[in-house]
Amino acid sequence: MPKKATAEDAQIIMKLYDLRREAEMRKARHWYGGWWPASADDIMQVINAFGTQENAWFRQVNGYWDMAASFVLRGVLNEDLFWDCNGEMWFTLAKLQPFLKEVRQKANIPQGFVRVEKVATRTKEGRERLQMMLQRAEARQVAAKAA
Repeated sequence: MPKKATAEDAQIIMKLYDLRREAEMRKARHWYGGWWPASADDIMQVINAFGTQENAWFRQVNGYWDMAASFVLRGVLNEDLFWDCNGEMWFTLAKLQPFLKEVRQKANIPQGFVRVEKVATRTKEGRERLQMMLQRAEARQVAAKAA
């Protein structure tokens, strides 16, 4: 039986929210929101662009969600409360998910993005949420190409 959300869980959620509001994290999230990889090679280009702002922002956003997912997986943070208070993790994963297998292989990071993927897809509701985000991402890419 899942643990009941506590005031401590709420404090963690608020801290996670505060971290998303930090100035550099806002810049990273803004960049990530407008970045639409069309292939594993697009992702690899950013991963391999050491020393660039885009590489730092990519690592910052993905590292943040990896950390938050780890809290859930380790039982530190109530999963239901986590779900109630964010959708951005699914949006972030939707940009990477179609290419994850290839990126993991090319970058030699077999555990890359595993925690986020596990939290996002371990329930029917999570898989449905990811499918919705994948459809939205695809629609955004189509609209961007048309513009």
